Amino acid sequence: MSTPQTTPDGRKIGEVILDVQNISLAFGGVKALTDISFNVREHEVRAIIGPNGAGKSSMLNCINGVYTPQHGTITFRGKTFDHMNSRQVAEMGIARTFQNLALFKGMNVIDNLMSGRNLKMKTNIFQQAIRWGAAQREEEEHRAFVEHIIDFLEIQAYRKTPVGRLPYGLQKRVDLGRALAMEPQVLLLDEPMAGMNVEEKQDMCRFVLDINDEFGTTIVLIEHDMGVVMDISDRVVVLDYGKKIGDGTPDEVRNNEDVISAYLGTSH
Repeated sequence: MSTPQTTPDGRKIGEVILDVQNISLAFGGVKALTDISFNVREHEVRAIIGPNGAGKSSMLNCINGVYTPQHGTITFRGKTFDHMNSRQVAEMGIARTFQNLALFKGMNVIDNLMSGRNLKMKTNIFQQAIRWGAAQREEEEHRAFVEHIIDFLEIQAYRKTPVGRLPYGLQKRVDLGRALAMEPQVLLLDEPMAGMNVEEKQDMCRFVLDINDEFGTTIVLIEHDMGVVMDISDRVVVLDYGKKIGDGTPDEVRNNEDVISAYLGTSH
């Protein structure tokens, strides 16, 4: 049993919520992941880093049910799951954003976020179509929750704007909001700051930390910007060619000779 911890900034880090053990994944003769093990503690920000092709996105795909590893186990809140699809994983409380945006570009911001509430809807499609009785009340409750996220992410001015018309940085924020609309216990972020300028990265860092703090959401983050990783992460796991070469606090990883040689380089 893991021991709860307190971070230097006073945040409480709980016990292990997600445990990845000996995961191996191959596509034909190509090994994407080899015997990877690490855990994620409740309420922490856990980063996964490594060079391109290291297996980071493949690891997230195993966690959220896109890929089924050939070996190893993934345990969430004490329940080990095998052959779970993405919807089942989402129903368990794990949400995901993607490296390449998968938003509905012709739909407005509100409707994109409402699509993240789909798992929470109990009325059937027919009831939702006629918007009567219980279905209407349910939709109003979901819309109120979505409006709260819109306020939280500071995108009120774009509520009814088609997502395809928004700048890239705001689209990434909408993608984050849609995942947040699922009320996840664990949020998997695949390069949420890729392609952003400095100001957009600062905003996204603030939102990630606020989600972790105000919503109590555990964050698992893939990110290439080492400044971001070292600033906001509680622990970092490092992959290289599908193998784990480092795991620890940002300072421990920064001073790990294997990590320096494979990824960070002497200039860091």
